[in-house]
Amino acid sequence: MELGLHGRRALVTGASSGLGLSTALALAAEGAEVMIVARSAERLAGASSSLQSQVPGAIVHTHIADVSEPGAVTSMATAAVATMGGVDILIANAGGPPPGGFASTPLEAYLPALQLNLLSTVAMCDALVPAMQTQGWGRVVAITSITVREPNPNLILSNMARAGLTGFLRTLAREVAADGVTVNSVQPGLHRTARLEALHTDVDAVAASVPTRTIGDPDDFGRVAAFLCSDSARFITGSAIPVDGGASHGLQ
Repeated sequence: MELGLHGRRALVTGASSGLGLSTALALAAEGAEVMIVARSAERLAGASSSLQSQVPGAIVHTHIADVSEPGAVTSMATAAVATMGGVDILIANAGGPPPGGFASTPLEAYLPALQLNLLSTVAMCDALVPAMQTQGWGRVVAITSITVREPNPNLILSNMARAGLTGFLRTLAREVAADGVTVNSVQPGLHRTARLEALHTDVDAVAASVPTRTIGDPDDFGRVAAFLCSDSARFITGSAIPVDGGASHGLQ
């Protein structure tokens, strides 16, 4: 399927590995110019080389930033616009906060989690969405978590922050829909990433809990996110889409 993304300009955060990198790969494969963002210069360089080797001719830029720092988000958005001439697609992604439940999580841990997994995306949207509205085309896709639908008792910080982000995105989607800007989130379940391996000592055994009896492929996830950025997905907005192999139990 032709996604109509050739020449579009995409900013992808948390893109040095995992689902962010796979989404950047899918966008680059569709002809989008991509700026990938992460905290580590070394990992960014490796990610850029990987993208360009898999998609010969891909236009890939890098930017070092920690999106949990408000000033860094502003500088990142400014750099993306200066480098690419604008941003048509925002893929908002960030690593998860530390695991833990109510009893094991100190009060002071909540604000950093909100900054990382909620307020950083709000700041990105504040910086980039108005220009999308002006040009009459834009895509915002946030990578959240299936725990928004079914909270994990050992991920209280992620449950809280990403549920709040989902509420923000749904509200924003209605406000900007008439301007040609769609706003959606994708809720990954278990995918074979470094984050999953950090949380589970036996990843293959975890697959038994998934109805498909498999762990998700990050590249498949990236193609789902890229589709939401396409012209064909223009009528999908305000949605929170699970990509979890059928693992979540809720009706919504």
